[in-house]
Amino acid sequence: MKTLNKSEIIQEEYYKKTADSYNNSHCGNNDSEHNLALHQLFGLIDFLEVKSILDVGSGTGRVISFFKNKNSAIKVIGIEPVKELRKVGYEQGISENDLIDGSGLGINFPDNSFDLVCEFGVLHHVKDNKKMVNEMLRVSKKAIFISDTNNFGSGSFVSRSLKQILNFLRLWNLFSFIRTKGKMYMISEGDGLFYSYSVFNNYSQIKKKCKSIHIFNTKDGSVNLYKTASHISLLGIK
Repeated sequence: MKTLNKSEIIQEEYYKKTADSYNNSHCGNNDSEHNLALHQLFGLIDFLEVKSILDVGSGTGRVISFFKNKNSAIKVIGIEPVKELRKVGYEQGISENDLIDGSGLGINFPDNSFDLVCEFGVLHHVKDNKKMVNEMLRVSKKAIFISDTNNFGSGSFVSRSLKQILNFLRLWNLFSFIRTKGKMYMISEGDGLFYSYSVFNNYSQIKKKCKSIHIFNTKDGSVNLYKTASHISLLGIK
């Protein structure tokens, strides 16, 4: 069994305590950006000729349930390390064969096992997001789909501008280190432990493995999504 570090223990304990209310706080109207992204993904299935999907950090199995209702012919497997969240999914009728124990930092499937690998709101909870994205790319045959935050497009104009300047000067990690007193993470009542994360952090990494990348804003933003959109969905096609 893998030994968890301090931040992973904090996050796991948060989800254990909030498992029963997880769907209300993470899968309803308060989570509209991921609901929009999920419908975007559904609209891409035929175009990409996807027959199988792996959902990383599946929680209570929202993605599994969505596709079961929309297109049951698509095989969808979700991996989720917190057993209390999986238990809620099983109580909702999801099979234990579809929602299984697993971590995106070490996906227990061979290369190219699924046509598409996705995550919804998981990467900003992960310290080593590059490792998780590498695992997603490894296991995917055709594409990966990410729906997550863009810290550089969040907040007021002044706040966004300051963050973008610090990032341009390559001082953002130092600023985060000082702000969090070396922890690099913060904790909120509604989201548990999280890191200051942007989907754009992984852009060049994904570009190396994908022939094309397509980006959408899932909350309001102007022409330059990096500077103005707080939530992004990204499709990388191999």
